This record gives sequence, C-alpha cells and structure tokens, in this order.
Amino acid sequence: MEVGDLLAECARTAAERSASRSEAHRLQFCSCRDSLSAELGSLLQEAMDMKWPFVPEKWQFKQLIGPSDKTNLSNLIREHLPKLLTLLKASIMFDEAPTALAVIFLVDRFLYWTDQSSQLLKIARLLHKAHPDTPIAPQLVIRQSRVYLNSGKLQKAEFILSSLIKNCGTTGCWSYHSDSDRALVQAVSVQVRGTVLQKLGLWREAAELIWASLVGFYALPQPDRKGIGTSLGILANILVSMNDEDFHSFRTNPDIRFERILGDESQRLLSAALAAKMAVISSQYTSLYVLTNVTAQGTCLLSYSFSLECPDSQRNLFLQQAREAFAIGLLTKAEDELVTSQQELHTFIKAAFSITVTHKWLSASGEVVPKASQACQEALALFYEYCRANDEDKDALCARIMHLVAKVKLLLGVVPFPNSDKGSFIPDHYRDINDSSVNFTLEDFSKILQRFEKYHASVSETAASVVETSENLHRLCLADLGTTVEASKPEGSTGAAGGPCSAYPHPKAEVSTTCESADSSSWQKLSMSSSGSSQLSGKGDEADVSNESCASTEADEDGSVSLQTADKNQKLHKQGSGFGITSNTTSPKVCGKPEQGGIETLDSEKRTADDVGEANKHSTPEEAALSLSQLMLRTTSDSLDDSFSSQYSWEKLSSNQSSYPSKAGSSQTSQTPDSKGSFFIMETDDCDLLPQSNPQRIHGVQSNMDIKKHPGEAPNSPEAFCRPEQFTLSETSTESSFEMLEGSEGSKAASVALSPRCYSCLNPTKAAATLELSLQDYQALLAGVCHECLLRRLQFDERKFRLDQLSTAHSALHLKFSKEAGLWTARETCVYIGTHIEMNGNPHGSQREAIWVQFLHQEERLSSYVGKNYLKPKEIKFHLNDVERQMTAQYYVTEFNKRLYDKNDMAQIFYIPSEALLILNGKEIVGCITVEPFILGNFVKLTNNTRKKVESLSATKYGIAFGHFTYLLSKRQEVVVDLQGWVTANGKGLTYLTDPQIHSTRTRRGPSDFAGSGIRCFLREQHGPKCNEICQRLKLPPLDPQTALL
Repeated sequence: MEVGDLLAECARTAAERSASRSEAHRLQFCSCRDSLSAELGSLLQEAMDMKWPFVPEKWQFKQLIGPSDKTNLSNLIREHLPKLLTLLKASIMFDEAPTALAVIFLVDRFLYWTDQSSQLLKIARLLHKAHPDTPIAPQLVIRQSRVYLNSGKLQKAEFILSSLIKNCGTTGCWSYHSDSDRALVQAVSVQVRGTVLQKLGLWREAAELIWASLVGFYALPQPDRKGIGTSLGILANILVSMNDEDFHSFRTNPDIRFERILGDESQRLLSAALAAKMAVISSQYTSLYVLTNVTAQGTCLLSYSFSLECPDSQRNLFLQQAREAFAIGLLTKAEDELVTSQQELHTFIKAAFSITVTHKWLSASGEVVPKASQACQEALALFYEYCRANDEDKDALCARIMHLVAKVKLLLGVVPFPNSDKGSFIPDHYRDINDSSVNFTLEDFSKILQRFEKYHASVSETAASVVETSENLHRLCLADLGTTVEASKPEGSTGAAGGPCSAYPHPKAEVSTTCESADSSSWQKLSMSSSGSSQLSGKGDEADVSNESCASTEADEDGSVSLQTADKNQKLHKQGSGFGITSNTTSPKVCGKPEQGGIETLDSEKRTADDVGEANKHSTPEEAALSLSQLMLRTTSDSLDDSFSSQYSWEKLSSNQSSYPSKAGSSQTSQTPDSKGSFFIMETDDCDLLPQSNPQRIHGVQSNMDIKKHPGEAPNSPEAFCRPEQFTLSETSTESSFEMLEGSEGSKAASVALSPRCYSCLNPTKAAATLELSLQDYQALLAGVCHECLLRRLQFDERKFRLDQLSTAHSALHLKFSKEAGLWTARETCVYIGTHIEMNGNPHGSQREAIWVQFLHQEERLSSYVGKNYLKPKEIKFHLNDVERQMTAQYYVTEFNKRLYDKNDMAQIFYIPSEALLILNGKEIVGCITVEPFILGNFVKLTNNTRKKVESLSATKYGIAFGHFTYLLSKRQEVVVDLQGWVTANGKGLTYLTDPQIHSTRTRRGPSDFAGSGIRCFLREQHGPKCNEICQRLKLPPLDPQTALL
C-alpha cells in the first residue's frame, strides 16, 4: 500500500474515534511493535521517554565521527516505513496514543522531505484532541510552523515560534531533561523566525536572528553540527541579498562578534561563500544538505565574479570555484537514484541551470549552453507539474527531471572528484576549514535572545488575546488563532459562540481555514509551565528549516493540499530553447488553489485624468502654469526631532534621488469596510466551493465585479475623496503626461549626480537601447545599476510589452531593488510562468492579472509566488516603478517599526518584498512581470490614497501614524498611503501590506501620486488636526494640516 494511502487510513481511523482496547487489537498492536528491528525499537522507546526534543542524526553531535556514524536516519526510516505506519494504525486502533505519537515523531522529518507533512500533522492533531495529556514533541510543533510558513500563513508561524522562544521551549506536557534541550528548541525556533524575515525581505534583521541561532547551536554541551550547517547555509543566502550598508552594520555590531565564526572577511559575497562552505562541511554526510549548501556557495561566488569589487584578473578563478561548487551538488545523486523531496528536485534544477550559466561565462564557445539551458527549462516545467501532481504520478515526473539534470551533467562534463571518505559527499580539499575554535556559552545565547525578548513576548501575548482559551487556561490553542479579519465587523465584536472565529463570521458558502471551532483539534498547545526536570543532557535538533525544508505548500489544519491540480489530463507545457525560445501547448488547470488577498484600485488611469481636470478648475493661474517637476513646494526645513536620529535615520535617504515615474493606475477604490469584499481563502480539495458573492483579491489584483454601493459610501470621483481646492497642481494622469515627466527639468536635475556603485554610471555608454542585451548590459545588470540608469537602458521608443504566453518556461533576469543602496541587481535565472489565479471565475482584475510563478532563485524554494502582469501592454518602467515604490515603502516601515520598538509598542508592520523578472528569449527582452511571495489570509483595505480609512481596526491607527512618521522622515516630502494587506484579528499584532501608493514632492511616481495635493489630503482628511494615540505614543511632533506645506 502507498504511503499516502496508509496515512489516509490512519487519519480516518483517528477521526472516527473507533479505537478500542479489545484483545484482537492488542495482539495486532503487539505484533506490529515486535516486528521492528532492535534499532528502531530503541528509538521508539527513547521517543516515548522524551529523551530528545528532536530526533537526532548519529553524526549530529559528534566531533570525531566513525564509519557507523555516517548514516542518516532517513535511510533507516525509508527502509522500515511500511512497518512504522502499520504500527501507527495499530496503535490508533488499540488507543495507544503514546506509541502512535512516538511513531509520528520518528517519521516526521522523513515525511516532511517527501512532502507528506500535511496528512501526518492532521493525524497528530486528532490524536492530541482525543488524548490532550499525551506529550507532543517540540519537533512537531515547529514542523507546523514550517508548514504555515511554506503555505503563506506567516502570522500563525510567527505566533508558534515567538511563543516557543518566549517560554523557553515549553509546549504542553512535554518534559525536558536539561536546560540545553530547551536552548536547542529556542535556537531552532529563532532560526525558523529568521527565515520568516528572510521571506519578508528584511535581510539584516533575518541575519541577526540566524546569527542568534548559531550562538545557540554552538553553545550546547556538544555543538549541533546539523543546526550549525543549516543556519550557516541560510545566512549565506541572506548575505547575497543584503545590501552593503546593512552588511557593514551587521558585521561590525559588537553584539554579533562576527569574527568568531566568519573571521575578518569584510566583503559581503565572500563572507557568504565562506558561510556556505562551512555549512557544506558541517553537513557533509547528508546529500540534501550538501546539495543545498554547495549550491548556495556557488551562487555567492558567481555573484561576486560580476561585482565591482572583483578584480578582472581573478574573475575566471571565482567562476571556476563556482563551477566546482555546482558540480559537487550535482554529483550528490546519480540519475537512477530516487529523489522524493520537492526541495531537492528544485535545488538540482537550480544547480544545473547555474552551472550552465557559469559555463557560458567561462567558455568562449557556447555550443552546448543552449542545449543545457533548454534541458533546464524543460526540467522546471516538469517540476511545476510535479508540485501539483498526485502521489502516483510523482515518481515518473521525478525520473524525467533527473534524466534532464543528468543530460546537463553530460553536456558540461561534470565528472566525479577524489574523495577518500566514502561516507562524505564532498571532495577531500573541501575539508580545510575547522571551526572547533568557535566557543559560545548558554549565557551568551541567553544574552543575545534578550535583544528580541520584547518582540517575542508581544507577538505571543497579542495572539493570545484573540484566542479562545480552554478549561486549562495555561494552554494556548494555536489552531484557534484568529489571523483573519472581516472589515465589516468592528473591533471587539463577537458572535454567538463568543470565540475568535465567531467574532468575524464568514458566509455559509465559505469554509474557515485559519480559525477553527472551539471543539477543533488543539494539539498545538503551548503551556506556560512545564513538568520538565533537570537531569541528563538531552541531545537532538531539528535545524532543517529553509535550506532543508522539504514540505510542499500544503494547507494546515484539515490536511488539504492547497496547490493540487484537479485535471491531470492536461500536462503539456511550453518550454523554450536556448535562453528563452518558446513553443505553444496547453496549460494545466489548478484546482482548489488558495487565492491571495490583494486589491487593485479601479480604473484610476481613466478616472484621474478627469478628476484632476476638474481639480484644475480650482487652481490658480500661477499654479496651473507650473509643470509637475517644476513646482517646488515652499516647505520649512523642519525634520524629525533629535530623538529620531540614529544610524537608521532619514539621513540615509539620498538627497539627490532621481525622479522616478511609477505605476499609472492605482488610485482609490469604491469599496468600503461595510462591503463583503474581505478576501477569503478556501483550503479544500473541492474546486467548486469558491464563494460567489465576495470580490476576491490577489496581491493587488481585484476581480472585475460590480461592487455594491452602501449608504454613505463615497462615489468614485475625487471630489468625494478630497475637497477640490486640495488638488491645485496642474496634475494629469494620462499615460502621455506620465511619460513627459522623464524629460522634465526636475528629473534631469535629480539625475545629475552619479552613483559611485552603479556600473553604468562608472562605465557610461552612448549605445542606443536595443531589445537585445549586450555583454556590457549583462555586466552592468549583474554588478548593479541605479534606478535612473536602468530606466534609461530599458526605454525602447514607446515599445510596450505584455506577457501572453502562460504555462511556459523562460530564461529571465531576476531584478532586486535596494532602497538604501539605490541599486538594482540582477541574477540570471529560469522562470516558469504558470496559470492564472482566478477570482470568482474572473481571470483578471481591472488592470492586472495574477499568475502562479515559480523561479529558480526565489527566496523561499517551497513557497508559492504570485506574478502580476498588466492586461494592457506597458513599458517596462511601469513594472520597475511598481517594485521601487513598494521597496521604498518597505524602507519607511522598517524605520517605523524601530520607532515602535523603542517606545515599547510591539506592533509590527511589514511590506512584503516585490521583485521584477525580465523575461528573455535568448538575449532578447520579450516581457516583464513583478513577483512577490504568496500570503494566505483575509485581505483588508485600511486606507485609500485620499481620505478614506477604516476606523474600526486598530491597524488603521498604526497606518495613520505610519503616514505621519513617513512625512517627517522624508523631511515633509513624502507620505505612504493606500494601506492594504493582512492583519491579525484584533488589528494590533502583525500586519503585512502590499501595493502602496506614495504622494511625493521629491520623486514623482505617476498619476496616482498627487504630490503636494495628496500630502495635504492625507494630513487633513486621514490624519486630521489631532494626532491619534499611536502618534502620541511615538511622540511625533504635531502637524498643522492647514500650514504644513506652506
């Protein structure tokens, strides 16, 4: 019987609660238990005795490793998995919960690697519901947080992790044998929290948490090699994405003591490569870890070879080192070896594509490169299908993918290397690093955790305030955590049941996924006290997050899979040849897919032209004569008071920022909090359960549905949002006027200053911009270019693009923008453009469509990403400005969060990172889309870009204070508005935002940027004459909306 079938039978048995302690069931249970090998029997007993909080590998806690230690637990579990699952079923039938949960504990990691965690965790919850006093291993609790993270439920993941960190690993009735075991659980929890921040694009904050986990792993009585290797690998990936300013602050932070692990290396990418290599050595006996970390190392070296810091004479040397790293990863499995992990398959394809790119730059002749690239694109298309396939189809798809990877190895001459240690997956010369001199203590770990103590306490307490407690008040039911909110319900309202789920009832046609009923399974309970005693030093670790997290994007409580295809008859995909040549075929249908919250404002391109035309009737002749870029506001030199000054203050903003035109068409929406517009996620295998009444939103894309007007709802005209006299500038919002902005005097003046880090500024060229990328174009983009140079290079004489080919694999350039550095940096990647994400049967919103996207260099390999594609052909600058605007808002909100933290307010707001993919056909640019991580939950709109605000949610108060803060931080030149995203049920905890608008007199960003008029509108209408309690708590200087911009 297949593993999936066995798990399904166990789940049915546990759900039916038909267990009995009959003699027949007892005999069956004893027979299954006695059939286990002595080694497995011993492990099972140790799991029942709570000897370790994580099932350890033999090599994990040893400095001197013998031949018998070079095996992996996964091999043992794989060999005996049918027996273990048969014992699990027999234990459930005999009502022997301790044994059943111990079996789940043992097989958990292996089934996570084979993408079966959802069903296994469902069984664990059912057992815990029936036997609440049976201990649940911390490994399983943290596993749930990982599944939440992979499926986009960041709020739930944050709550689990913060609670474990705050309460020293306490979870239910689990008993710890030593303080070091508690520290281990805290270290793994901190590590996973670091990957949450990594997903949010908060690189320095993520690096600090990963570093804290390293201190914890090194501080154990026997350092945890597996945990150290995983954290070092994650750190390497973070450092690649981090800007140089943040890296310098991180490296020189006296609390970090960077040199104790990574030495005196001061170059960011070389430090990342060193961290990755140390990770490879720490985990050299497990093929998955070696593949993951050595691919990270190669990526670091490849990126450094194109950086401005790399001497030309050494470029080929670093390219050779990168090639060797990718080759080592590709040799961890032969073509005929079974790969059962989604992450492992993804990383094999990434390594194959990366070695192809490296070969292209090393070799003068590129005859094999197009063939290897084509194989990688075909493999990625199959991988997209694999992630949505039924269990019975996965083995065949995996074999086809690994055959294509083997083809790349053959084409590029990847051959085995000398290795005297047969248990290891790395060559002999790789073992030249010894970290035995690294020495941290548990006291060091405790001190570094204190830096985050307030935040973790706040997250767990805020979440607890909206969770219905059970009879045992010391327990907290994570399954009942309210992470969704309907804007139609005011804060604090309750329903009939009185719990968090009833506080925000959904229509009957909808099925709640992020809240459960009061009698739902509650196995994930964190106790505020523990029955643990200090005895022997327990050992074990579950440090396999991110770099070894192999769960699919599975749903949570009900075990349903969120990204499965229903129609298996359509499995043909489009692949390109060379570096992007494509052919047509049919796209697969995605059934039961969760759809993300988001909003796209309605027809703003059409509205704002008329709106501003009306507004101009009220402008003075003098104002009407001024162009957008020529109008200089008469502002005072007031800025933030002295209490705002810090190394992260507004002083980091460049005084000579360019005028960046941005997205044309995101303005106010006609939807109010009273409408049924709160997006709801369906997690079910039934494709027909999508609600038909609510307009669903997906990351900035709203369905084209008629939205019912409610009494008192404002019409779509600007006069209803702002008084006409506020729009006194001669603003227009037609596309042509938007394009005219780039030629204005203000833009030219702003772009005079050259960026010392921009390749194009340092190596200017007068060559005409063409659709085909030249060698210098690649060098510039891979090294880093400023926003102004990138816009100039990608301006093609009114040439507009729209990506029409879906279910297609392409080569692409992955473009990231750093606000602090002011640079765009590219990486060559391969992307699969999937299917539309439909909203109530509509394939797109009013201006954009949402598409499932998977690409090799995405930050989280197992997470889903959403692509945004304009319906009408647009110039590439529209996509780039969308990203620039969102990353600017992220910069501002990060500073705002620091201010909140300084004032002991632990609410946190995040803008999810936005990036661009420049789609290529060979070297020719054929399109562009923006991408961002998939977030699961109900979507609310807190404010629009003029006067509307949802006052019933506490999150709105923080949003208004954020606008006030932004205005001061930018020296009264900008304000972030149009706040929309996902909030916790009470609106006071974690808030994730997307698709902002920015009114600016410094950097014009298109028709929805109303400049001074928009700023005045915010100050008068949204903020008002009096500061709210959050502004006062932060001690923000009061504003006078009447005179602020005079």
